[in-house]
Amino acid sequence: MVAPLVGPGRAGALPAGLSRACREPDTPLQRTLLLTGRMNDELSLPAPPRRIGRILLLSLVVLGAGGAAFVLRRPLMMSAPRCTAGRWHGCLDTFNGVVFVGLATVPPALLVAAALAHRRRAAGVAGAWRRSLAEVGMVHGTVPLVWLTMMPGGGAGTVPERVSLVPFRDLETMGALGIAGNLVIFAAPAFFAPIRFAALATVPRVLALGAGCSVLVETAQYVLRLDRVSSVDDVLVNATGALLAGLASRRWWRSG
Repeated sequence: MVAPLVGPGRAGALPAGLSRACREPDTPLQRTLLLTGRMNDELSLPAPPRRIGRILLLSLVVLGAGGAAFVLRRPLMMSAPRCTAGRWHGCLDTFNGVVFVGLATVPPALLVAAALAHRRRAAGVAGAWRRSLAEVGMVHGTVPLVWLTMMPGGGAGTVPERVSLVPFRDLETMGALGIAGNLVIFAAPAFFAPIRFAALATVPRVLALGAGCSVLVETAQYVLRLDRVSSVDDVLVNATGALLAGLASRRWWRSG
């Protein structure tokens, strides 16, 4: 009968000194080498996916604003002198003027978002950049477009209210530009609201958000007699645009 190996003579066992040295660094040189190796490993790690997503989102916003400004540079420059001089007439009461102001305020809006994010990070709030960009994006991306839809027509206050409740009847008269405008009017809140508020991070609620905002605008146009047609087609197209915008931001929606 062969006696089992115990103690230092056990098969596969390392000497006590060598085993302890492999388990933990005992000398300053070993600690330094271990720390250096860990730092190199950390430096070689790729950027976190969330950081990459934020960079891509900011890049898309800047590129979109710059592209729109380049395409519309000539008509926008027609309103620039009046807007920079602070004149109401010819600036905020025209399409070109409102678009010019909206594009010109993109850099200040980004600065506001950065200030909010810095304040939240200092307070230890999680998702500071996401919250701040979503809040500023909802406001800045919605106010100019809603302002355009609430601009009165030539017969405001004198012509009777007009309502169109037959679906798809007004689509032919909208034209491509009108349909595109109705698609994007509530795209910003639908895109950013689920990112900011977990309660809205579902497809039905995003659709309801777009439809509800559209109904409010159409009702205001009717009550204020702005010489505009309150149409159910506007609500349908607005809600569709909101749904598409919400789906585009789905990967960043909050959960819980």
